Amino acid sequence: MFAVPSIIQIAHLKNMLDTPNGRTVHSSLTPRLGGVAVFAGFMSALTIFGPLQNGVKELLAGCIILFFVGLKDDLVGMSVFKKFVGQLLATGIVMIMADVRITSFQGILGIYTLPVGVSYAFTLAAIVGITNAINLIDGLDGLAGSIVLIIMGTFGFYFYHYGGEAYSNYAFVAVCLMGGMVGFLRYNFHRAPIFMGDTGSLVCGFIVSVLAIQFIELGGQPGTRLPFSATPAVALGILFVPLFDTLRVFVLRMAAGKSPFAPDRNHIHHRLLGMGFSQISTVLLLGVLNLLVILFVIQFADLGNLALIGILLGFSVLLSVFIGVYQSRLRREVVTV
Repeated sequence: MFAVPSIIQIAHLKNMLDTPNGRTVHSSLTPRLGGVAVFAGFMSALTIFGPLQNGVKELLAGCIILFFVGLKDDLVGMSVFKKFVGQLLATGIVMIMADVRITSFQGILGIYTLPVGVSYAFTLAAIVGITNAINLIDGLDGLAGSIVLIIMGTFGFYFYHYGGEAYSNYAFVAVCLMGGMVGFLRYNFHRAPIFMGDTGSLVCGFIVSVLAIQFIELGGQPGTRLPFSATPAVALGILFVPLFDTLRVFVLRMAAGKSPFAPDRNHIHHRLLGMGFSQISTVLLLGVLNLLVILFVIQFADLGNLALIGILLGFSVLLSVFIGVYQSRLRREVVTV
């Protein structure tokens, strides 16, 4: 919170500002280095107060790599390939050195323990996918920060109460990131004088992905203290908004014959703005949506992984159809006028 005003001042003095374009919502030159403050708050708190065993040390190493990747992208730009290489390196550290990986599907489609090669490949896809999902949702003032705050609060609660010796220190990771995010959000709601940038969104996405994997693994431990067994489905529910948005825009882009990584204005927050919602209303609506889905999957976790995943997919399809139909109706009304 103390760092952000200095970062804003330096960014303006050195002209390190984000220029508005056809895809962005903001209309003025704005610094993109808010992630520097989030990273500083998170790292200082965790390294001073948090226990660093059970993979947290390796998590911090991966965060440092992604911090510099994001910082370079925010300052001078970086190709998608180079960012992907940085994500691979950070993921490799936590997978290989800390053995953080998804080892079981916990009965989904009758699959339990995964072969080692499949486990590494699936974990790599999960970490890179979730990291980029958080990166892509960062399109409105306060949106990514609010979603990360909700996700970290949920994971932190369960790690603190049910983590045991092997996983409870991840509650420190969650709370420290929440602290850094709260300090940043003080300056990031509409009209924000600073954005998180890739420096923050890549680091936050990486932390979210590792905690999601550890949450799933906690649920698969013999004698787990978690009050439910369908942890893979619950984890998907906790990450609902960023995962739904990413999958939706990827499908729409590929259906239109474009690259899934080609930027556009098809994200869910763009569609809600097109419906007439303000930026603040859109952020609140998506935050409430994520909270409601989290409460639903926790309440009905006894239905099992397959049933919950099916419900989440069905809801995603209905929500996508609703957004598409509403958007088409708006376009017809504009043409008629």
